[in-house]
Amino acid sequence: MVSEDGEQLGIMSSREALKKAMEAELDLVKIAPMAKPPVCKIIDYGKYRYEQARKEKEAKKKQKTVELKEVRLSPNIDTNDLNTKVNNAKKFIMKGNKVKVTLRFRGREMAHVYQSKHILDDFAAQLEDIASIEKPAKLEGRNMSMVLTEKR
Repeated sequence: MVSEDGEQLGIMSSREALKKAMEAELDLVKIAPMAKPPVCKIIDYGKYRYEQARKEKEAKKKQKTVELKEVRLSPNIDTNDLNTKVNNAKKFIMKGNKVKVTLRFRGREMAHVYQSKHILDDFAAQLEDIASIEKPAKLEGRNMSMVLTEKR
């Protein structure tokens, strides 16, 4: 049993504890119900819930959400275009986002899928100083994609 000002009151029956809480015009709350014996505290329950909600809200504010940005390429991309896409991906990664690099195949390009895999490999190689491959290149229908994340 703990009083409202944090003072240890020792082990007592639940009736005694409830009586002390009534005298103080506060609530008796089980802080650690699984402990032997259970730990109870005399507090204003409404104020306690409000403070818990406020702490959760503060923790949520400080959380950073990681977005998944996508960079689309085609198998016949030129080196300058590839460099532009690499720079865009670099900006995304520097901001803390993940980057999904997708190589789209259309029509007859599907006949040369595995010869185009080197484009994704080159892309990852250009970013290897700041990014690591989270999910390696994999063919999914008409797209081959991989996911890059910031190096830790």
